[in-house]
Amino acid sequence: MKKIVIGIMSQEQVRARMLAIARGDYKPKRGEPKVWFTSMKSLAEVLSDKNRALLRTIVEIQPESLQELADATGRQTSNLSRTLKTLESYGFVKLRKVNKTLKPIAQGTEFEIRAA
Repeated sequence: MKKIVIGIMSQEQVRARMLAIARGDYKPKRGEPKVWFTSMKSLAEVLSDKNRALLRTIVEIQPESLQELADATGRQTSNLSRTLKTLESYGFVKLRKVNKTLKPIAQGTEFEIRAA
């Protein structure tokens, strides 16, 4: 499992960085964060103890569906779906459509945090 590098900097700095990349003034270096948060608080909400445990569970049992994961964790499918969509938006989980179900795949369980 790969380590996910996370950056923390202000909204203004993130916006300036994105614009510099779009203009071609800046090219991100290898190993730089691809996921950015504007505060430690927002990072802590997304990568809470409960959500990190969920990622580990996904790695351990490799569920074939959201229902299988819900059964293993004791969580409601709707609540689990909402959490997984949030984690997917940050690149921590991939939801792959297999037949008519979504298969959750954890993209990492180890994180490196860099604050600017």
